This record gives sequence, C-alpha cells and structure tokens, in this order.
Amino acid sequence: MKILKLVLPFALFAAPALHAQELPKLQTNQEYIEELYRNAQAPVADKKEMLHFVLKSLPDRVKVYPTENYYYFRFYSGGVQYAGNIRLDASNRDDGKLHFAYYVDNVPYKSEAPVTYAVMDEKDGVRVEKVERFLYRVSGGDRSVLFELNDLSAMRPPEGTLDPDERFVGPVFDESGIRFFLVYNSKYQLFHYILDETVPVPEQFNRIKSTDRILLGTRTGFAFYRDLKRERKILIGVFEGNALANNYFDGPFDQLPDNFIEGDDLQKAILEAAPYLKGKIDRFGGSFDGSERFLIAPYMLYAREEDLFAVQRCTAATAKDPARYYECFLASDGPPSPTKKKPDPRRKAAPK
Repeated sequence: MKILKLVLPFALFAAPALHAQELPKLQTNQEYIEELYRNAQAPVADKKEMLHFVLKSLPDRVKVYPTENYYYFRFYSGGVQYAGNIRLDASNRDDGKLHFAYYVDNVPYKSEAPVTYAVMDEKDGVRVEKVERFLYRVSGGDRSVLFELNDLSAMRPPEGTLDPDERFVGPVFDESGIRFFLVYNSKYQLFHYILDETVPVPEQFNRIKSTDRILLGTRTGFAFYRDLKRERKILIGVFEGNALANNYFDGPFDQLPDNFIEGDDLQKAILEAAPYLKGKIDRFGGSFDGSERFLIAPYMLYAREEDLFAVQRCTAATAKDPARYYECFLASDGPPSPTKKKPDPRRKAAPK
C-alpha cells in the first residue's frame, strides 16, 4: 500500500487439510542484502517503461485477491525499496483503462512521499481486454499478462449472522488476507465489517487483558468484538501505526466489494447515512471525477490495547438502553460513543 503484546491465545489458525504438510517459506537477511547489492536499476523516471518492467517480471497469469482489484508489488532499485500496484478498477476497466502507481516505500519520516500515478489506455500503448467476467488481459510493449480477479460470488454470510435491520452489501477480501462481510444497518445508518469465518482465517487471535469480548490479531493488529447479540466478530479497531504506514494492515476501507455491488445498492446505503451527497456520488460511492470516495471505516485507529476497551464500556453502558447497542461500533478519531458525531465520510482516492 507492521506490534502487539501476546496474551493468552483465544483461537488459532488451522490451515486447510490440503496444505497440512506444507512448510513455510523461509526468508533470510542474506537474500535481502544480496538483492540490494545487485544494485539493479528500474526505469522509475518513465511510467511506460515501468509498466513494461512490471509486466515482464510477472508470470503469464496472476491472481488479484483484494476486492478493489489492486495487484500490489515491491522491488528494489538503486538500494531503495519501491512499492506499487496495477489496478483494474471496476468503474472503467471495461473501457480499456488501467490504473498504475509506484512510489518509494516505507518512508514514514516524509509526510508526503511522491507517488507516480497514471491512468493508461491504448493511447499510452496499453491494452486492457476482457476475456471473461473475472479475467482480463493486460498488454504493454511486447508482453501480455492475464489478471484473474477474485470471484467471491458465492461468499455470503451464514444464516443467522445478520441482524433484522442489516443487509449484506458484499464480500471484502482485504490485502491483509482477511475476509469480511460488509454489512449495512439501516436502523442506525452505519456499516460493519464482519469477520468471515466460513473459511480458515490466517491469523491468531488473543483476548485483551480487560475483557474476553475483544480479540487482537497477532499478525494484522485487527481488533474484533465478539458480538453480544449474534455469533459473529465485528471489526472495531486498526492499529494506528499501520494506517499511517499505508501498509497491508491499514484496514479494509480501501477494499470495497466493487465487483459484487448489485445496481445502486451501495449508493442507496451511503445516501441513507449521508443524504447531503445526493447527486454527488456514483454507484460505487465515488465522486464523479474519481478524486474522492465515501469513507467506510466504522472502526477506531488505536495506539494502545487499552484504547479498545472503550467499546466494551460503551456496550456495557447500553444495558439500560439496549436499542443503542450497535451505535457503539461507529468510531472516528477516538473511542466510540453513542453520542459521538459521525466523521466526514469522504476520503481521497489516491492510489495505494
């Protein structure tokens, strides 16, 4: 687009039986240093040449897992690590458009690291062809690569997962590897990211000290609340350091279910929550010029484990007013509260 205190394990990730005998891939400092000292140079000053370099570096067919259709990559050039992505945006890929971005990675001491970004098409020597619904061929220079998008058409919340006031918006596959059900609650006009546990979850969860209701992911830093009313886990927190670093663990706000939004379902939900945006957003929740997108991030950015306990305090306080229970899961810039003002729901759509 990297710190958690371990407590008593609550649940462990169990790998699928197919991979039960496989061992992890070892990564060594030797490989890292030798790659640096190769002193390879990428053509970072030329966007077209950079795209050709990326395509030539890929196999003939790749899989795009994240649901906003970003294919992320990293490389070293001149002793510096770069990150970037190729994006097949659902709004214009069928028009032959390709989004391409890259930048110097992991420089938190720079407030505004420059990003090289372009929307490319045939006039740039880039061809995007739809082969099937979830398969696109991208060609540039003398190289073509098939990009297989993530077909999650069958991914649905199990029976009993949703509250009567909620509706399923679509499946989310985050770049962290965690899957969510994006849900909209029409009564409270808020969204939830609910953990998908219909498949093995590649994470180890540990309860925080103060309560067994809140679970922390050891790898991702994602914090979940075990819902008091239903058998499900609601995302309530993302580690602030990851959000600032814009890494794979910065939260699912930028992996909305673009390929699976039916008609204007998402737009209708957004306009219920923010009616002042009527006439200003498309069916994906983005501004018509593509510069901004509605922010769906109903979770806090926490700096310490203790910050998360605010959700538990809030839910406990609703014992006398149960109707306000789910309001505890809308957070912005600090601990959630049933009376807290909603955040500005627009975000910059800068390439990740």
